[in-house]
Parts: sequence; structure tokens; C-alpha cells
Amino acid sequence: MSKKYIIFAVLCMADQFYGQEKDSKISDSLQKKNYDYLFERIEASEDDQQMQAYYLQYFLKKAKAENNPEEMLNGYKNFLHYSTDNLKLAYADSMIYTAKKARDNALIGSAYLSKGIVYYARKKHKYALDNYLIADKYISKTDDKYLLHKVKYNIALIKYYLGYYDEAVSLLNECIDYFKDKNSRAYLNSLHSLGLCYNKIGNYGLCSEINQKGMEEGRRLSNEDMKVYFMHSEGINQYFKNNYSDALKNINAAIPEIIQNKDFANESVGYFYMGKSYWDLHKTEKAIPYFMKVDRIFESRNYIRPDLRQNYELLIKYYKGKQNLSRELFYIKKLLKADSVLSGRYVYLSSRIRKVYDTKELIEDKKKIEDLFSQRKYSDFISGTIIVTLFSGLLFFAAKHFKNKKLYKLKVQEIMNEKSSPEPGIQHRNTAKGIDDISKETVEEILRKLDKFESDKKFLLKDLNAAKLAAILNSNPKYLSSIIRHYRGKKFVNYISDLKIDHILALLKENKKIRKYSNKALADEAGFSSTQKFAQAFHAKTGCPTSFFIKEINKTSI
Repeated sequence: MSKKYIIFAVLCMADQFYGQEKDSKISDSLQKKNYDYLFERIEASEDDQQMQAYYLQYFLKKAKAENNPEEMLNGYKNFLHYSTDNLKLAYADSMIYTAKKARDNALIGSAYLSKGIVYYARKKHKYALDNYLIADKYISKTDDKYLLHKVKYNIALIKYYLGYYDEAVSLLNECIDYFKDKNSRAYLNSLHSLGLCYNKIGNYGLCSEINQKGMEEGRRLSNEDMKVYFMHSEGINQYFKNNYSDALKNINAAIPEIIQNKDFANESVGYFYMGKSYWDLHKTEKAIPYFMKVDRIFESRNYIRPDLRQNYELLIKYYKGKQNLSRELFYIKKLLKADSVLSGRYVYLSSRIRKVYDTKELIEDKKKIEDLFSQRKYSDFISGTIIVTLFSGLLFFAAKHFKNKKLYKLKVQEIMNEKSSPEPGIQHRNTAKGIDDISKETVEEILRKLDKFESDKKFLLKDLNAAKLAAILNSNPKYLSSIIRHYRGKKFVNYISDLKIDHILALLKENKKIRKYSNKALADEAGFSSTQKFAQAFHAKTGCPTSFFIKEINKTSI
């Protein structure tokens, strides 16, 4: 018999014994009280564990005596909430056992959902997802909209964890609309998660708006429980806005309460972005202790997520600079361990959520359409119209696909027919006309430096902006942007992006080995900060996706 079921059996025996001992002590007045009253006494007795244990036990005993499965589930859920971590799963299993005996889909789904939430709190996302999917299977058979949206919210958290941010945003917006007037904490949780998604998408302005709204709504609803998490979220968001002092201020204010909540995941994330803020402020010695705190949480809790991986890259870089080989090797091994954990978790979760949850959603949508057709089968005209519309849509998209493919081929041919330049991106300039507010000598000097910048391929640097380039060229950012716009005919961002893509195009034309690179590798080669930005820039420049361009160029090289 497994350890989990031994604990469960002991709990059941203890429950029976405790009930026999307490029967004679139950007061007449307490017997007449309803479950709401008992629940209020449980919450009010939090500082008196002995009395709280009495009320917890009496709540469950009353539900059993009345053979009330719903309140029995609530009784076990009360125990789950107030018990130590090592007993929470045993109480969750008691909930599932009770719900299955009652043969109530809503209760069974709710029980599995509670067990999934316990696993999620421990950051065991694999087990959390498995239980959410089982919960969804049962709850989908009911009309319980609250539970349906509760499942959606928890699935959205898994999608956020996996990086499917747009899909998570869609689910969270549904939850916000539903919970707004029904459950303040669920509403605020959904807002907080939505803000996190917008940060990951790169919409930092909207993230700040959501965080501000969350704090305002918390005050309006007299629920300040989530305030610290909106502050934490905004601190991380300010880091991405390059407002490092504001990032440190917000996260530092949030960390003590997050530690008090035993929320080691957000504690770790907070430390990482505090360390990153000091690192980017060139205060390296202040950054390292925070990176080490992230490492200690990984070591003790085995918690890591993709953005925290850089924690080890920076520690390796720091100790490499110090020529401390033993510490450098130590953190290289830690990075390998982190990669192993990330790889194992994300492969499993991604396949499960795609194969089980999303496929199920599609099947349900298909069934809804089939039901709609069966209800309207008496109307041949309507059915015929729908079929014609669907077929027309299919033809439209098929025609659009082939048209795009033809256009892509033409674009590739045009690029291949262009004469390669030894220095991609360098353009002839006309210096006959200057810029009114800049002297001709300054213009000439900056243009010469730009020529050298392009010929030396320094545009391949990552995170290059106008201020950084101005510093490299020892120039004024405003003058530099004006000269680039005037003489290169482009905004600064497009100028740098086109130089990078021209460089990649030249490599793809000349080097078959480069054509085997993934988009991520090509993005790194060109100095883009993300694969997505590279793909967008490549399409904007060439008019076709990278994969199509490489496929066509390989055909011409055979």
C-alpha cells in the first residue's frame, strides 16, 4: 500500500475515533447552527488552533451525519486549506473519494480541481495539468458556470506557464467578464494573470494599465489581498521598460509579504529581476547575491522557468570574468541541470495540453455545430446556405494560399536576381543637400562613421538602439536619427533591422550550411533579441517567411 493511501486510512480512522470521543461534548446550540456559521467560526478561530480543529471536525461530522456530499466536500476542503502541506493531498483524495461515491459530476470535477490547485501551488505543473484535465472532463458535463470558468482560469495559468500567451489572454478575459460581479478574489486573480500575459507579449503599457486597475479594483472591492502581487508584477514590468530604480522599488516592497505567503515561485522571480536591474545598472556586486537567492530556491524547491535560466548564464559570466574556474564550473553544471528540468517539464506539458485540452475543445465545437445542423435540418435552404458559405470560404482560403505561394516565389526570385553587395546595407548617399540644423561637417563625419559601422557589421549587436549607437559613434542621438532618416531614408529601427536582414540574406545566398540553421539560430546570428522579432523583420523585408525562402533558395542551388 502506498504512503499516500496509508495517510488517507489513518485520517479516516482518526476521524471516526475523534467523532466518538466528542459526541458527548457537542453543545445543543452548536447542533442547531448552519454550515455558514460553522465556517465563520473556523475562520475566526485561526489564532486558536485547538478550537479551530474542533470546528473543522464538527463541520465534517455534521455533513456526514446528514449524508450531505456537497458539505462533506466543503469539510475536507476546509481541512485542506488549514492543514500542513504534507496532508493537503490526502484531504484532496478524501474529496475525490466522497464525490465519486455521490456520483455527482460537479462535485467530482471540483474535487479534482482542488487537487490540481494543490499541485500547482507546489509548482508541480505536470500533476496539476493532469488533474485539471480530469476536472474539465467532469465539469463539462454540467451547467455549473462558476466551475467551468474556474477550470478555464487554471488552464489559462498552464498556458501562461507554457508561453501560449495569446491563448491565455483569451481565456482570462472570459474569466474577468464572468467573475467581475460574482467573486472578487477570482476577478482580481484573473486581472493579475492578464497583466503578466501582456508583459510577456511585450505590451508593457497595457500591463501597467492592468496592474493599476487591479489595485484600484481591490480598493473598490475592499479586497487588498492581491495588492502585493500587482506591485510585484509592475516591478517586473518596469524592468522591461528600463526603469530599473522603479523596478527595484516595487519588487522590494512586495517581497516581504510574498515570503510571508510562502510563495517561493514569485519570490524567486522577484529576486531574479532585482538582480537583473542591478546588473543593467552596472552594479554587478549588488546583483550577484540576488542571483544566488534564485539558485538556492532552485536547489531547495526545484523551481525554474525559462526566463530564470539566464540567472545561471549571468553567474557563469561573472565568475568567468573573475577567473574563478571552480565557481564557473559549478554554475555551468547548475545551468545543465536547469536545462534538463525545463526540457522535461515543457515537453510533457505542451504535448498534453495540445493533445488533450485543445483537441477536446475542438471536438466540443464540432459537436455544437453538428447539433445546430440537426436542430435546423427541417430547413434545407438554411442548411444549403451554410454549406455553400463554408465551401466558398474553403475555396477562398485555398486560392489565397496559392496566391501567396506564387507571390512568395516571385519575391525570392527578385532577391536572388539582385546583385550581392560586399557590404549589405551600405547605401550611396547624396551629400549635396544637408540638414538645416546640422552643420555639413558634422553630417559628413557621422556618415563616415556610419559607413564604418556598417562595413564592420557592428549592427549585429543585440539590443541596439539610437542612444547606444550614438554612444558608439560618439554622436548626438537626435542628429544621428535625423541623418539616418535623411540619408538612408529610414527610421532608425528599420535601418538596423534591414541591415541585419541584408546580412542574413547574403549568408543564405552564399553558405549552404547557414540554410540549415533554425530561426532561433538565425536570429542570434543577426543579433535580434527574439526569434519572433527576427521572423517579423525577415517577412517585412523579403515578403515571405524564412522557411519558404530557404526552401526555394535550396531548389535553385541543386
